[in-house]
Amino acid sequence: MKKIVINGGHKLTGEVEISGSKNAALPIIYACGLVKGKCVLENIPEISDITYSFEILKGIGAKIKMLDRTTYEVDCTDIQPCCSDYDMVRKIRGSYYLLGAEFGRFGRSKVGMPGGCNFGVRPIDQHIKGFEALGGNAVTEGGYVEITSESGAKGANIYFDVTSVGATLNIMIAAAVADGDTVIENAAREPHIVDCANFLNTCGARISGAGSDVIKIKGVKELHGCTYAIIPDMIEAGSFLVAAAATRGWVRVNNCIPKHLESITAKLEEMGAQIEEFDDAVQISCEDVELKKTNVKTLPYPGFPTDMHPQMSALLCTVNGTSYINEGIYENRFRYVEELKRMGAKIKVDGRIVVIEGGTQLSAAPVEATDLRAGIAIMIAALAANGQTEISEISRIERGYADICEKMRSLGADVKKVDLPDPVDTRIAN
Repeated sequence: MKKIVINGGHKLTGEVEISGSKNAALPIIYACGLVKGKCVLENIPEISDITYSFEILKGIGAKIKMLDRTTYEVDCTDIQPCCSDYDMVRKIRGSYYLLGAEFGRFGRSKVGMPGGCNFGVRPIDQHIKGFEALGGNAVTEGGYVEITSESGAKGANIYFDVTSVGATLNIMIAAAVADGDTVIENAAREPHIVDCANFLNTCGARISGAGSDVIKIKGVKELHGCTYAIIPDMIEAGSFLVAAAATRGWVRVNNCIPKHLESITAKLEEMGAQIEEFDDAVQISCEDVELKKTNVKTLPYPGFPTDMHPQMSALLCTVNGTSYINEGIYENRFRYVEELKRMGAKIKVDGRIVVIEGGTQLSAAPVEATDLRAGIAIMIAALAANGQTEISEISRIERGYADICEKMRSLGADVKKVDLPDPVDTRIAN
């Protein structure tokens, strides 16, 4: 079994380059399914979710060509709907964007229920509501979601009952080539929604309002290929900022968009970290700084992102005093808490609130990456801990962080990926 081994106690110092955004790249890759022609996508992150997505598209007839490590040519001219590989689709959450691409282009789609990290119920009811408003007949059975319409997707006014990033993207993708105009109200506002809209517009779509809570889409008959660069990953950038704070070091995070990080950097400044912003970089310094406790509530963008919740918990374990994190998005994003407890953290869950009694020195222990963001949080805790920590199930980290060990080592961390035997179960069966 491959594991990440970290010898803690080293300050992170130096500069690190941020990869392209996973959350932007995934919907854009599937949105290529709308296009009869070649799309060249730049700044694609080297992560397993991307690899799986390309395999899914190739399985339905797309031609994928790697031009360099982070640039791909995607040609979906000859794809066929309703035939994606069930087992491959189940590996990642973002595979559900294939529903929007297939339904928008062909008027029918059949895709297996998506997989991804398990930290609570993440229903697709708002997706279904949107597809039905666009004229689709939705059936969910046998592990599949099937959307059909004899006359194809039709423009409509759609109001989401709750703000949903995935539903906003899926309906925006389908509506880009629908017959007529679509208005999405109570739309999510995340930067990767803006990025997907910009990609579609570069391909000839007519989308306005992305980044606000009302998105207007004038359907066009077809889209053409383009060359497009994916935005940097704000969660990766935020994770490195928090890791620098947890180790009381200094790090300059390059190739990022400081505005996307404002909710994170504002909270770090509130704690006492020194933050300096540049055009495409953010620098944090926590050397000779006594960080203060704080309270956090996760909210839809531009609020504090839920994808930074576990990382902040790891940081707050190193800060004196009692801090609270209120999880405002997912009802059960707390599996990482037990792993931090193994490292000596004084942390507990009360409903949707994490209570952290910080200031206790963390110590090494065998731990598991229970999901993507939990995994990077455990890495951050291990960097600040005494001793050697072994992290298992690291494929969950590699779903969203490219070259994570190499990037950490470039900042002075003692971290490596190794093959280690599974622990022997010494318990006697009854």
